[in-house]
This record gives sequence, structure tokens and C-alpha cells, in this order.
Amino acid sequence: MKLTRKLVLAKAKASDLESVRKLNCWGCKLTDISIFSQMPNIEVLTLSVNSISSLAPLSGCLCLSELYLRRNMIPSLSELSHLRRLSRLRVLWLAENPCCGTDPSRYRLTVLRCLPRLQKLDNQVVTEDELALALVEGEEVTTPPGSFQNQLPTNGLAETETEVDPLNYNMQETNKIREELGMKPLPRDKFSPSSPSTREQKSIKRHTLDAVLLLLRDLDEDELHIVHTATQNRLQIYTLDSQTLQDSTPTQKTVDIQP
Repeated sequence: MKLTRKLVLAKAKASDLESVRKLNCWGCKLTDISIFSQMPNIEVLTLSVNSISSLAPLSGCLCLSELYLRRNMIPSLSELSHLRRLSRLRVLWLAENPCCGTDPSRYRLTVLRCLPRLQKLDNQVVTEDELALALVEGEEVTTPPGSFQNQLPTNGLAETETEVDPLNYNMQETNKIREELGMKPLPRDKFSPSSPSTREQKSIKRHTLDAVLLLLRDLDEDELHIVHTATQNRLQIYTLDSQTLQDSTPTQKTVDIQP
């Protein structure tokens, strides 16, 4: 069933879609929620107990702070990539979806790695320790297959001619970071996906550090605490590794040779 403008306005008792701030569509047998691409001001949304499989229509709901999706048909955690831009999202209920899998710990850490601003997940408060652990042990969420391709203009070309060029995609990501750092973009003939040299690796690490420091400016106090905790945990790992290396290094004994 498709969620229509008429149904939204009736449930929200509103005159237009942009004025809707809260909406409850619990148990409406919904499969198509594309209407939310026209509702940028929605703040609290209840979509539990439906048959929704894609979260793509929610990617533009930048005011969304609470989202309830329990008991739907979300197939993969990759759908969460559509929620990354929702910087105000603090509450998410995703339990009882196929994407949750059979490992609760892995599922929770992966969700929190993708959406580290969450304060409550599946009706359980998110702790700082959980967030720090998620940054280390949570799996990286990738964009669902086809999502990037669907955004590209075909210009009348056949489907086989509009496949994503990995080199072009990587070049775009690289140049995006270079632009943030005030650097000139690389032309295609200068970009190489091959393994970088030692000198290039040092340069990449330096620019990565610059990018991290640049991103820190946009974080609020809570997010900075998360970064601080994760950094401390990472430093502890390095300290333990160094101690282990020292303990495993055999002590050289000096032998005096008598003339």
C-alpha cells in the first residue's frame, strides 16, 4: 500500500505536507513511503508494523529526531546509509526487522557506528562506552546496491554504458576531501588507484589528520566526548601492543672475551 498525500493530511489533521511535524502510521500495511521526499519538516515518525523495505525516501527529512520502524521488512543494515544525513536523529527503533540478524551485539554496534548521534536504540539508552566500542568493532555500513547508480543521469545511453566507474567514483571522493583541505583537485590522468609509495602514504596520513581536525570543528560537545573516548581506547591498544613487543624482544647479553 502506498502512503498518499490525502492519507497523511487526514492522519496529521494538516492542510499541507510541509506543516506536518508528527505522524503516526502504525499498522497501515505500508510498502511505499515515497511521499516523505515531500515532507522535509517531519520530526517524529511512527512507521512500525508495516511492510516497508527501503528507507531512501527518508534521506531528506533533516528535521527527523525520532523514527520508529519496528516490525517492517528492512532487508539490510545498508539501508541505514540513507539516514546518515539526519543529524538530529536521536531515537531509532529498528527491532524485529530482517536486517537485525541473529547476533544482537553485532547488530547494535553496527547501527551505532553508522549513526553515532543516537541516544536511544530499540528503546535502550546508548552509552558512551557502547559508542566507543562501535567505532572499533561495528561493521561499516555501505550504500545499498544500485543507489549510487540510480542518481546518475543516463543521458539516453544504454544501461550497460552507465555503470559506475570505480576510478571516477574514487577520484570524486578524493577530490572532495582535497577541496575541504583547500587543495586543488586532481585531474583524471593524474589519479591512480594503485598502491601509493611510502612518500605518498605519509602525505595521505598527513592529509587524513588534517581532515579529522577539520571535521572536529563541526562536532558538538556530546560528539566530542565520543571521539575522546574512542581515542583513549585506541591509544590503550597501541600501548598494549608496544608492551607486548618489548616483552617478546630477547635481551642481548654482553660476553667478555679474554685476550
